[in-house]
Amino acid sequence: MVTMQIYLPIAEVSVNAFLLLGLGGLVGILSGMFGVGGGFLMTPLLFFIGIPPAVAVATEANQIVASSFSGVLAHFKRKTVDLRMGTVLLIGGLVGAALGVMVFNYLKAQGQVDLLVKLCYVVFLGVIGGLMFIESLNAIRKTKSGKKIARKKHNWIHGLPFKMRFRVSGLYISVIPPLIVGVAVGILAAIMGVGGGFIMVPAMIYLLGMPTKVVVGTSLFQIIFVTAFTTMLHATTNFTVDIVLAVLLLVGGVIGAQIGTRIGVKMKAEQLRILLAMMVLLVCGKLALELLLEPVELYSLGAAGGH
Repeated sequence: MVTMQIYLPIAEVSVNAFLLLGLGGLVGILSGMFGVGGGFLMTPLLFFIGIPPAVAVATEANQIVASSFSGVLAHFKRKTVDLRMGTVLLIGGLVGAALGVMVFNYLKAQGQVDLLVKLCYVVFLGVIGGLMFIESLNAIRKTKSGKKIARKKHNWIHGLPFKMRFRVSGLYISVIPPLIVGVAVGILAAIMGVGGGFIMVPAMIYLLGMPTKVVVGTSLFQIIFVTAFTTMLHATTNFTVDIVLAVLLLVGGVIGAQIGTRIGVKMKAEQLRILLAMMVLLVCGKLALELLLEPVELYSLGAAGGH
């Protein structure tokens, strides 16, 4: 086995280059298959190989931009991107990202950012993974028993003002829910270094009632701009973007996304969702264990000097 250790200047650690390329590729495949930026898996994976959370969050955003861009191109060819919906989500996302970076910087100054990032991951991955898993199992059961899965007609969302027609999605709904979803995803993108697809995709399917085939491309479209904006803010306010790390993840990610998009088309929606749910829960479990088990280097939360 050839090992090619590379020193990452900002992260201040040495890592095997092939390992990073492989991780980038794996996350790219997921990004193409599920329409998630893949950051929710990549950022924890970077923690596991010893990259400091602040650097992992800021740098990962770069790689998401690349693999999402690569994925979106494939979806544009199939005409499965709702640009109008993507734009509404994007406006919310940019506002959220700016807020998120402010929170991130404040906590970084307090020295609490690493803990916050990991806690956010455990909570969000646990909740979303669990919900998706249950929902997918039900869907698979219904398909097996031959029942038609009825799409719920949405109740309260249909009563909201400022309605807009989203032709590609076949929806006529208020712009308020997509804007709120956008803001929430933007905040998380900044704090957790994720594209937010793992929150946005379920929200678009269950809250907004968008057809699954349009959701993936539209989600990736929004992710590109929000994450690019987040990376820029992190790079200029935090100086935590590690270019060497970003380039290696990027190369792997772009190749992976093209493969993922091809696999995604061949699989059934329920199968895709249950796979994604299982991966989310796995990463969540590993992170939760790390937070609960005694760390190798013990630290205390007391004030410096023991006072």
